[in-house]
Amino acid sequence: MTTDLPTPAQPLRIGTRGSPLALAQAHETRARLMAAFELPEEAFEIVIIKTTGDDRSLIDADVALKELGGKGLFTKEIEEDMLSSSIDIAVHSMKDMPVEQPAGLVLDCYLPREDVRDAFVALGHDSLHALPEGAVVGSSSLRRRAQLAARRPDLNVVEFRGNVQTRMKKLGDGVADATFLAMAGLRRLGMVDVVKSAIDVEDMLPAVAQGAIGIERRMDDNRAAAMLEAIHDGPTGQRLAAERAFLKGLDGSCQTPIAGLAELDGATLRLRGEILRPDGSEVLTDDRTAPIEDGAALGAEMARELRDRAGPGFFDWH
Repeated sequence: MTTDLPTPAQPLRIGTRGSPLALAQAHETRARLMAAFELPEEAFEIVIIKTTGDDRSLIDADVALKELGGKGLFTKEIEEDMLSSSIDIAVHSMKDMPVEQPAGLVLDCYLPREDVRDAFVALGHDSLHALPEGAVVGSSSLRRRAQLAARRPDLNVVEFRGNVQTRMKKLGDGVADATFLAMAGLRRLGMVDVVKSAIDVEDMLPAVAQGAIGIERRMDDNRAAAMLEAIHDGPTGQRLAAERAFLKGLDGSCQTPIAGLAELDGATLRLRGEILRPDGSEVLTDDRTAPIEDGAALGAEMARELRDRAGPGFFDWH
């Protein structure tokens, strides 16, 4: 354990986006560090950083993430502030994180994973199956859009961006009949009451790393490394090692519909993977097990197999 702990005079600066969910995740990180090291709240400073992905005009215009630059939209400015030492650590939703970190930064601390499932949210219908033909579903996720197209091609899927509160307002305004959100985020916000139904992973495999919070730091920051080691959840790290290796092997980004989920059973890791054509016309899946310590190798191998089965141009838009 490090003796160089933060103090109210020299607090540990926690970088985060400013959305209610991002702040809830930063507060959870602070609470875990406070408990682990018996520190007061004043020993930490939460620093809100606006990212390109938070630009109000882009949210209101419902511009697809793939047209704006993908996952780095939510991390670039935060990582720049960490490299310049404006902040000490950064709290991220792992499903937003690129598989590679900038030189000088490392991501090796994960909090215990929340519910991985997708939530069906609507004002007038109880489930995806209950939606009438031609109903409008809003989603900015290429994975969810492709999965919907494969399962319910009769639905009209439209672009739908913004944080949880923004999306709920859009539903109220009649922009769409239904949308999908992550159960994990709704639980962290205390908003599970808006969920009409949680979708079983057998019916809709979630995004890689969905429900997981990751904390990034500078590689040479020994104090941050020691503090984060104390709150790292090993099983979550083992699961994400397999899932993110799978994503990396597919060159996964916001421009490719990819789903993946690793689960632990004793000393065994089970990994399920799914890739889809963007229009939902073809879905390829795989399901394998391996010893936990071989999880990353399993993810990489599964990616190679699915890539070979898919052939060139699988993710192209038609």
